Amino acid sequence: MPFTFEPGVLPGLVVIQPRVFPDDRGFFLESYKESEFQRAGILGRFLQDNHSSSVRGVLRGMHYQLPPFAQGKLVRVLEGRVWDVAVDIRPDSPTFRKWYGIELSAQDHRMFYIPPGFAHGFVTLSERAQFYYKCTAEYRKESEAGIRWDDPTIGIVWPLAEVTVSKRDRSLPLFSEATLFPAGWSE
Repeated sequence: MPFTFEPGVLPGLVVIQPRVFPDDRGFFLESYKESEFQRAGILGRFLQDNHSSSVRGVLRGMHYQLPPFAQGKLVRVLEGRVWDVAVDIRPDSPTFRKWYGIELSAQDHRMFYIPPGFAHGFVTLSERAQFYYKCTAEYRKESEAGIRWDDPTIGIVWPLAEVTVSKRDRSLPLFSEATLFPAGWSE
C-alpha cells in the first residue's frame, strides 16, 4: 500500500504518510491515488488545486467555505515547514470548537486531510514554505467564510509569538460572530 492513513484526534481528520522511494537521484512518491483514499474513507473528489508561498511567520487562516460549496482539503508542504491547524465548526459534532494542530514538512512528506466542516489555517515555521493543497469543491466567493486565528474561545496555541497576518484575515469575525455550518448539516 502506498499510504498509511492515521485518524486525527478530531473525527474526520486524517494524517497521511505516503510511501517514499528514495535513491541517489532523489525520491519518488505517489501523493494521491483515488482508490486508496476512498478505501480509507476519504470519499470526496478533488476539483481544485491551490499553491501558496510564504515566508517565516506568515499565518494564513482560519478559512472555510459554507455549504453547498464546503471544501475538504488535502494539504502538504513541498518546501519548508508549517504548523497546520483545523478547527471543528460543525455545531452537531461532539468536538465542536475543538482544534488540532500538526507540523508538516517537505522532509517528512506527511499530508493532512481536513474534511468539510472545519476551518483551516497554517503558519510558516521555516524561512520559506511552499504549501500545496487539493480541494473537494471549487472556490466560490459567495461561500467564503472564516474566523480569527487568535479567537480566545478556541484558544489555538500557535508555535510562533510574532506572526504576519493579512488585512483580510485580521478582519475575520470572532467565533461567536461567525457564520458557521448549519445544525444538521452533512456532506
